[in-house]
Amino acid sequence: MLKPCLDCYHTNFNAFPDMLAYHEQLRQDSHWERSEVQNLTVAALDKTSPLFADDTLFDASVSKEAIVDTAENLGLAIQIGGQFYPLRDTSYRSLLDRAKINGTALPKLSREKLADVLNSCFALHKKSGALLLIRNEKVSAVHSGDEKDYSILEIDQLLNGLQAQIDQRFPGNTFTSGYTDHALTSASWTLPGQKRDLLGTYEKTLGAHGLKSMADKLMPGIRFTTSDTGMASAKVSALLMGGSCPIHIGSIVAVDHRNQKKVPDFIASLDMLFAQFGDSIAQLNDLFSIQLEYPVNAMTAVCKALKLPKKAAMEAIQMFEMANEDRPATAHDVFMALQEIPFTLKANGMPESKLVVLQESMSRALMLRWSDYDLARKVSY
Repeated sequence: MLKPCLDCYHTNFNAFPDMLAYHEQLRQDSHWERSEVQNLTVAALDKTSPLFADDTLFDASVSKEAIVDTAENLGLAIQIGGQFYPLRDTSYRSLLDRAKINGTALPKLSREKLADVLNSCFALHKKSGALLLIRNEKVSAVHSGDEKDYSILEIDQLLNGLQAQIDQRFPGNTFTSGYTDHALTSASWTLPGQKRDLLGTYEKTLGAHGLKSMADKLMPGIRFTTSDTGMASAKVSALLMGGSCPIHIGSIVAVDHRNQKKVPDFIASLDMLFAQFGDSIAQLNDLFSIQLEYPVNAMTAVCKALKLPKKAAMEAIQMFEMANEDRPATAHDVFMALQEIPFTLKANGMPESKLVVLQESMSRALMLRWSDYDLARKVSY
């Protein structure tokens, strides 16, 4: 079993009470530390560094396993109150933000040189604050200390408020799954009691196109995602469930961890914006009316435009080409063929957090002007 201190740690939940209890405990066990950026000090923590060999320099809560794991990943530690904590890989982007630097060359530096660069830059920012999240023996994020730049939205409180709003708006909803790693938390619900209201028109269109079996399987759903480490806003998205993978069909509401936002701001926006679910379904339904003369080329061009993972995309394109041959098709046919990409990546072990981001990106295909991608010439990828 993976230990929570490891950067690769993740866990799944089959019941909402279990997920809620986990995040309540996580909030109690985590703490937020404020500091001036100029007072931050990072040090190399690879296996050749002096810090790696001296456990006494670390906070008493830090295990040797956490130190070794960090040496194999980000390879940096940060000093807080005279004691060091390992830096989790999720902290890297926010660490660069506090230093106000970026660049593809930075990860290529030795850990000692990278630490020197960061410390030199930290010293320049005398009026900047930092907000550090200490969780599971490591520092998981180094956010801006200004509440206008980063607002803490506790995950258990978001979950609690969201479940109450879903119960009110969608009676009979069913929690289907939850997932948490150090970068992202997600949870999904199906809405069986609202299938006719939300999918009625779409089901009729599917039936008219000979896809009744698909219509029978599909179920409207909702996905919640958030992150304490700056990877995502607090977001609720519309899903179609029942296939090999959930199909993300658009964001309904997103509240950024910024501008002094609070959990009630997220909860208050939900009821009004749940109504947009129907708009997302309508966009999907409209794809049936878009005829493509060169659907394989269109699919290739869309994959390229959305920067989808090339190997999995090419496999999906080849499968679609074999099934469709050289016949015209609708944009809906192509959009559904795209869903083979997350299915393949999931089967190959892609983490849930990365799949969620990929599916959100794929949903942008609903809003494309498909005629721009329906090209007679072969598209290279």
